[in-house]
Amino acid sequence: MADVVCLGILVADVVAKSVNDVPGRGKLGIVEKIELHTGGCASNTGSALKKLGIDTALIGKVGTDGFGDYVVEEMSKSGLNVEGIKRDKETNTSCSLALVEDDGERRFIHCYGADGTFTEDDVDWDIIKGCKILHIAGSFLLPTFDGIQTAHVLEKARSMGITTSLDTAWDAKGKWRETIEPALKYIDIFLPSIEEARMITGLDSEEEIADFFLKYGMKIVSLKMGSKGCFVKSSKDEVVKFPIFGIDAVDATGAGDAFAAGFLAGALKGWNLHKMAELACAVGACCVEAMGAKAGIRSLDETMKFIEEHR
Repeated sequence: MADVVCLGILVADVVAKSVNDVPGRGKLGIVEKIELHTGGCASNTGSALKKLGIDTALIGKVGTDGFGDYVVEEMSKSGLNVEGIKRDKETNTSCSLALVEDDGERRFIHCYGADGTFTEDDVDWDIIKGCKILHIAGSFLLPTFDGIQTAHVLEKARSMGITTSLDTAWDAKGKWRETIEPALKYIDIFLPSIEEARMITGLDSEEEIADFFLKYGMKIVSLKMGSKGCFVKSSKDEVVKFPIFGIDAVDATGAGDAFAAGFLAGALKGWNLHKMAELACAVGACCVEAMGAKAGIRSLDETMKFIEEHR
C-alpha cells in the first residue's frame, strides 16, 4: 500500500533549451537541445517522492497514444504504482512544450488532453484506501475535476483519516477563487506558489495570505516564493521563512513539484516546519540543476548531504 497517492495531471513534456526569443511567423529558431520527459504535477511530485524513498501511487488519465505509453512506462520504471492511471481511447495524452531560457526560467504551451476529461469517477479508491497522504497535484489544470469534484474527493479522503494536500498551477481561465473555494475547507496542507496564492486571495503579503487560507481550517500553508525561498505558517501560529540554496540553475521545470515532494516527505516523517521547509527547498534546488523535472532529483541521503554542503 502506498504512503502517498498523487492525483492529478500526467503530461508528456517536450523541453527546448535555450529559447530566449520566439521565432516570428514563418521563421526557424535553432536551439541547443530538445528532449522528451515525463511531466505534469502528479508525475513530477510522485517521481520525486519515490526517489526520496516514499512509497507512492499515481492516479490520473492519459491517452492510448505514444505519449501515454511513454508516461506510463517511465512512471512504472521509476517504481511508482501506476494501476490508478486510466487510459482514454478518445483523447490524446496531455502535453506541454516547455521553452527554457538561458537562466533556467521557462514558458509553457499546454494542451489539456486526457487530463481535461478526468473526473471523480476515474478515482480508484482501492488505491487511496490505506494511504497516509492524498496529494492533489495540478489544481486548475483539471477542468472537469477542479472545484466541486475536487472537494468531494478531499472530503471523502479526510473522512477516511487521510491527510489531504493540494498544489496549484496557473489558472489560464482566471477564475481563481471561484474554482478552488469549494475545496479549501478540506485541505490540510496547501502548497501554492506566492503568485497563485495572490491571485486566489487578492492579497499581497505572505502573512496575510497564509492567514486567509488557515481560516478555512488548513493545518499548514507553505508558499513557494521562487528566488525568495518559501514562507510557511501553521495553524499553531508557527512561522518559518527559508531561503533558496545557492546553485547554478539549468532548468526550473518541475521545481515547484519537487518542492512539494520534499515538503510532503518531511510531513510524512513527522519533521518540524523548519526541517520540512529545508528539505523542500533542497529538493527543489536539486531539481533545477538538470534538464527536465526528474533528472536532478536525488535520494533522501544524497539530498541531506546536499543540505550539509550548502548550509
